[in-house]
Parts: sequence; structure tokens; C-alpha cells
Amino acid sequence: MARRQIDTRAEIRAVALQLFAEQGFEKTSLREIAERLGITKAALYYHFPSKSDLLSDVVAPLLTDVPAMLDAAERAGESDPRRILEGYFDVIARHRVVFMAMLSDIGALARLDVLPAVFGWRDRLQTLLVGPDASAADAARVTVAVGGLQDAAVMMGGGPAAEVRAAAVDAAYRALRT
Repeated sequence: MARRQIDTRAEIRAVALQLFAEQGFEKTSLREIAERLGITKAALYYHFPSKSDLLSDVVAPLLTDVPAMLDAAERAGESDPRRILEGYFDVIARHRVVFMAMLSDIGALARLDVLPAVFGWRDRLQTLLVGPDASAADAARVTVAVGGLQDAAVMMGGGPAAEVRAAAVDAAYRALRT
């Protein structure tokens, strides 16, 4: 029985993630998720008491993995911007559908109070990439580098991941050095 509950939660999470990424959190109903899965809304509520709880569960892996990547880089005293950019790309690419869902409905994330964590990543990345006393120009370069890197990781679709990764990291690195 416990195994089936885990499978059902995972199935609900996967379908919700797909729908959130395609049409946003607000436009996705619990009824639609339940129908897509062939379960009742009551069964869905058994696993997730609210749509916000479901969204929180869907984005949790990304919200855990990015800080873990940053923690590891900070602990290691990582100073090679390429390696930092590669690590960040890898995390975003691994969670690209979650990131797409996040971008499709920023308002929902604001209500979940997730945005401060995301902005915190940017601050930590900036410190790792250009140091704690970044000039305005350095901060702008980090914004362009990291934003472009995220976009490449999310938008790569079915393209060759290694090729996209190499090109995106190279472009982000050059943006930092210009």
C-alpha cells in the first residue's frame, strides 16, 4: 500500500509539473490534474491538501539542489567561474521543466514566498563569480551571464545537451569577462 501511495504522489507531481509548465499554475485546476491521471479530486486531495502544497512539492527539488550546488562551491572555495557556471547549468538543466513552470507563473511563486530564495541564489552566484564587492558593471555582467545560462538550460529542448552546455557556459563566461 505504501508503495502505491508513493507512486501516486509521483504521478500527481509529474502531471502537475507538466501542466504547470504548459499553462501556468493559475490556469491549471486540480480537477484537470485528477482527470489527466484518471483519479478523483478526493484522491488527489488525499496526497496534496491544496494546489499550493502541490506546487511547493513540485518546486522543492530545485529549491534544494541549487543551494546544495552553491554550498558545495562555497565549501570548496571554488574560484573558477567556468566550473561554477557548469554546475549551475547542470542543476537548471536537470530541473528544466520545474524552472519552466516557475517562469510561467511568477505570481504563484511570489505567493509561496519562493522568490527571495531565487534572488538569494543570484546574490550567492554573484559573490562566487565576481567577489563580494562587485561593481555595478560586474553585477550587470553576472545578470546577463546567469540569465542567459538559465535560458539556455531551460530552452535546450531536445538538442544535444553537451553541445548546448558547452556553448552556454562559454557564452556566460565571456559575458563575465567582457
